[in-house]
Amino acid sequence: MTIKEIQEEIIDEFSMFEDWMERYEYIIDLGKSLPMIDKEYKTDDNLIKGCQSKVWLHAEKNDDKIIFSSESDAILTKGMIALLLRVYSNQTSEAILNTETTFIDEIGLKEHLSPTRANGLVSMVKKIKLYALGLS
Repeated sequence: MTIKEIQEEIIDEFSMFEDWMERYEYIIDLGKSLPMIDKEYKTDDNLIKGCQSKVWLHAEKNDDKIIFSSESDAILTKGMIALLLRVYSNQTSEAILNTETTFIDEIGLKEHLSPTRANGLVSMVKKIKLYALGLS
């Protein structure tokens, strides 16, 4: 699936919820399904700066695709990174760098977060793009 198709799928999923409490619960559930990152990758180098919570993000290249793994110490943040990894993991550097993250605004996520969490979300996307640039 392309990044655009995955984002459209996420937008469709979020349109099924009546209110933001249901959406938050869904995001938290997504975080619970995020596989644990290997302990060797829980380093300061993999810690995303600008997040209120601790978020570790690791990337490696497999053939021409980038595989991300991540973990957070906060349940909502863990769900947000799970959404981002769903969009960007198993994609090429070129696709990651040339695609805008439109689903965040389309589902209204950023406007329903505290300013510090919204900044953290932006920092997560930047780190993903930096990894893609470094692994291209």
